[in-house]
Amino acid sequence: MQSTLDLAYNTDHNDLVIPEYGRNIHQMVQHAMTISDKNERNKCAETIIKVMDLINPNAKKNSNSEEHHQKLWSHLHIISNFELDVDSPYGPPKKEKYNSKPDKVPYPSNAIKYGHYGKIMEDMVKEASKLEDSENKSKLVKHIANLLKTSYLQWNRDSVNDNLIIKQLEELSEGKLTISSEDLRDTNDIVRGFKKKKSTNKNYSKNKNRRKDHGRF
Repeated sequence: MQSTLDLAYNTDHNDLVIPEYGRNIHQMVQHAMTISDKNERNKCAETIIKVMDLINPNAKKNSNSEEHHQKLWSHLHIISNFELDVDSPYGPPKKEKYNSKPDKVPYPSNAIKYGHYGKIMEDMVKEASKLEDSENKSKLVKHIANLLKTSYLQWNRDSVNDNLIIKQLEELSEGKLTISSEDLRDTNDIVRGFKKKKSTNKNYSKNKNRRKDHGRF
């Protein structure tokens, strides 16, 4: 004699509106919607709210008690697709509010002249261009020029012509800033710094794994 065991799989059910509450809460909400007596429906809704609170206690940590309680009632209405008629202490939320799309966040449209330098470096050059001539400004321009060279070499590790860095510094500053090639760091020195940093990070990763595995057999 053969028998067939029918198993229920979540893939056979509808998607959960708010998954963190689980399918049982969603089924409880569906049951509440079938209760004809409003007083009994209100009691059922309050019970569901208490269970929701127990299921998701961590939500309390980031909000006050009143805010948390209001959120639970809002979630109850959302799970019911705003069709559950109960006397919420906060009133039923508006469905249009939850179906509306957020306002589009404007993306900065400022064009970057050289992608390998990035917007921050270009802004630094512009701000340095506004400074009055002084010893501190000269030191700052020298520092910025070497940052430009370092950034360039991060994109192209082979080599870079110092005259190119000087030219691009002048272009970014609209001719207000310049520097001599003697003030730029040696290319090989910068590249060695990259390799040393990479080697240090690699050794740190190895030592970290050794500490993690220490004492294991």
